[in-house]
Amino acid sequence: MIINGGKRKLLGEITVPGDKSISHRSIILGALSNGTTMVENILVAEDTKRTINCFRDMGVNIDEEGDRIIVEGVGLQGLDKPKGMLDCGNSGTTMRLLSGILIGQSFATTL
Repeated sequence: MIINGGKRKLLGEITVPGDKSISHRSIILGALSNGTTMVENILVAEDTKRTINCFRDMGVNIDEEGDRIIVEGVGLQGLDKPKGMLDCGNSGTTMRLLSGILIGQSFATTL
């Protein structure tokens, strides 16, 4: 973080608590990207685990190491058709965000 003010500047680093909304989106962006994405300080919660498992069911390799995940992205059209229905549990965020992504895929899916 760099803050400039007058003749002085403040330099430093901060760590903020994990955020569910950002965690969901970082999983999704990592999965739909090409290459490896590492996300630190992810919020590990039932909802975000549902998003991770849905993408795993579509062929995305996601490794969890505490509050860090490593996502091997498959690209926008690289998702595989899941063998069964994708279980969103009680995560409305998972359901809403996946709906928008899955409508553009070449396969039908049940959430």
